[in-house]
Amino acid sequence: MNRKQLLGTDIFCICLISIFLLTGYSQTVNGQTEKPNIIYILADDLGYGELGVYGQEKIETPNIDALAEAGMKFTNHYSGAPVCAPARYMLMTGKHPGNAFIRSNHEWGERGDVWSFENMAANPMLEGQFPIPGSTETVGKLLQKAGYKTGAIGKWGLGAPFTEGVPTNQGFDFFFGYNGQRQAHTYYPIYLWRNDTRVALRNQLVPPHQDLPDSADPHDPESYAIFHDQPDYSADLMHDETIGFIERNQNMPFFLYLPTPIPHVSLQAPERWINYYREKFGEEEPYTQGSYVPAQYPKATYAAMISYMDEKVGEIVEKLKELGLYENTLIMFSSDNGPTYAGGVDPDYFRSAGPFPNYVNGESRIKGHVYEGGIRVPMIATWEGVIPAGSSTNHISAFWDVLPTLTEVAEAESPEGIDGISFLPTLKGHSTTQKKHDYLYWEFPSYGGQQAVRMGKWKGIRKNIIADGNLEIELYNLEEDIREENNVAAEHPEIVNQIREIMKEEHTVPELSRFKMEALGDYD
Repeated sequence: MNRKQLLGTDIFCICLISIFLLTGYSQTVNGQTEKPNIIYILADDLGYGELGVYGQEKIETPNIDALAEAGMKFTNHYSGAPVCAPARYMLMTGKHPGNAFIRSNHEWGERGDVWSFENMAANPMLEGQFPIPGSTETVGKLLQKAGYKTGAIGKWGLGAPFTEGVPTNQGFDFFFGYNGQRQAHTYYPIYLWRNDTRVALRNQLVPPHQDLPDSADPHDPESYAIFHDQPDYSADLMHDETIGFIERNQNMPFFLYLPTPIPHVSLQAPERWINYYREKFGEEEPYTQGSYVPAQYPKATYAAMISYMDEKVGEIVEKLKELGLYENTLIMFSSDNGPTYAGGVDPDYFRSAGPFPNYVNGESRIKGHVYEGGIRVPMIATWEGVIPAGSSTNHISAFWDVLPTLTEVAEAESPEGIDGISFLPTLKGHSTTQKKHDYLYWEFPSYGGQQAVRMGKWKGIRKNIIADGNLEIELYNLEEDIREENNVAAEHPEIVNQIREIMKEEHTVPELSRFKMEALGDYD
């Protein structure tokens, strides 16, 4: 080959490389495309104060804490709603609750006895939540279009089996786990779903909503065996699928959404972790009667569930490092809403909501409520070489900001009409270029009917909109009163009026009658 031919070859190669760079197709050393992998882990009912890095002193979470040490901790991050299904909808769509199709849980009871586990076992058409429309633009669909392999492993909750709302119709190439929330009330189900197919497990059908029999000795471990000693612990199976998904897709960019059901009750955990906390906490009173399965050591079991989840997060990180993927992976960890008070959980013992009260004057302020304890959630993001290690931000953000953030990370298009703002500049440490919300808005047509607005230091709340037709607004100065105990509405009528206008402007009439609030002008 002569010099002229060599020069022509060099120019051709340079042009080809330039084309690859412009199209984002260039590759890293290990053969993976340069677009970062994205893993989003969503805990279920994990309170703001239930991680060590957020002040937890009893439950040990070293692996999740290590994510914060390697990345960024958010202190002003909010869920999309104070319960499961709507929180997941806001996360998947980038919409706030006033524009959402799903605004609360919807068990779709018109189908029949949807709470019977025996009936669901015989007829999967009774399972799952009301489905989101097939036309919904989800983060899964957007990243698929951008060339990502997408997976969802855990608890879905946005569409019953055989409907347009199932994960495989909403942008996920692979799904494994619970389709609906009611099945996820037990960690020993008789089946899980792989894509659109039921996968039979070796467990015995034990409906989770039952008490310990009166004839059983509450201090005898054998009395609890049927609830805890079964072959297939669902979280183990879902973790195995998680590792398998990462291994199968290590040579292409992937988005892995991991909505774990932990630590949502029922209280069920591996014995080795329960024994660890039994020794640490000492004797305790059994949980024998209530809304979920009995547990002989409820505090130890609850802590065990969270530490088990933390252990699995550590194993995911180790797998990424083993495969050479860690440096090119954005990992995010959050929770769908505040902590629960049901099923034997003791949020007072663990200070589960952190600085926020569990109750004020006998009124719950955690899960199911738009007070801070119900919607402010932990959020950690790690991306080596991009997110400053050991950093923290007070940037005010919410679940509807996740979609535009991830699409920007993936160099994908965000749809028109979303309510979110990308917080990628914050992740990169560029706080001066970060766009901010003028306010955040929530509405929740359950637990009496509620609305809330966060506007700078101010937080406005309406409650009992459905129960009492109430339209009065409570006002709290979060800089001076983070516990929302001193209603200062009478002292700041101009702020109350601003919030009233925001509540009016941001509320749209829901498409589903179930979510309408007549006092806000919603009529059938």
